[in-house]
Amino acid sequence: MGAFLAPFARADERLPGPSPAPVMKTAHESAAMPNADAMREAENVLRELKAGNKRFRAGRARHPHMTVARIRETARGQHPFAVVLSCADSRVPPEIFLDQGIGDLFTVRVAGNVANTDEIASVEYAVEHLSTPLCVVVGHTRCGAVTAVVNGDKVSAEIAHLVQHIGEAVEKTRKHKPALEGSQLIEESVRVNVWESIEDLTRGSETIAGRVHQGRLKVVGAVYNVETGAVDWMGTNSGALSILR
Repeated sequence: MGAFLAPFARADERLPGPSPAPVMKTAHESAAMPNADAMREAENVLRELKAGNKRFRAGRARHPHMTVARIRETARGQHPFAVVLSCADSRVPPEIFLDQGIGDLFTVRVAGNVANTDEIASVEYAVEHLSTPLCVVVGHTRCGAVTAVVNGDKVSAEIAHLVQHIGEAVEKTRKHKPALEGSQLIEESVRVNVWESIEDLTRGSETIAGRVHQGRLKVVGAVYNVETGAVDWMGTNSGALSILR
């Protein structure tokens, strides 16, 4: 356990230079970890992602694990330490704004960071077969998908199906904060849509819900600011956890 956690200790205070390659656990080893160890691992991974975003914003990104040696290493198998569900927007690349490299993140990207069947299955694969201890759902400011739903824009049937859950998030926002309009309504709906996706993940997958309930998986929400590069870490959603009870 210590060999894995060591690279994440006080990551934002390390001297500039290549990040040391963590000693990844195999899926069998990670799945066998006691719940307390899994949560400690998730917290350490989350601290590294926060430190990575801090480095990115400060112009001190290390661009770790981007070598030919890393490519050869991961060709033998992948052991990502986090799964990230984010928007497909070209301005929102998780590996870049979190300052991670090849094999570090299992990234699922889709317009509006929604969690429909395919996205849920992809996250479930990372959780069940790769034993990632942390899942981060990342929305972003100025999201075109959320904006289209808020404004009632006419879209194709395929896009309408894709953003159905965003509509639910917008309706919840309007119900609980009826005074919001325009850009304020859009930005608040972005946040609620993150919670909506987290709830859809736990509602749509017994595997994901079970691991959260057992304390073997931590799921957190976040919003990336496309103007500043900063990530607003929103924590866990009690609404999603209530589904498990």
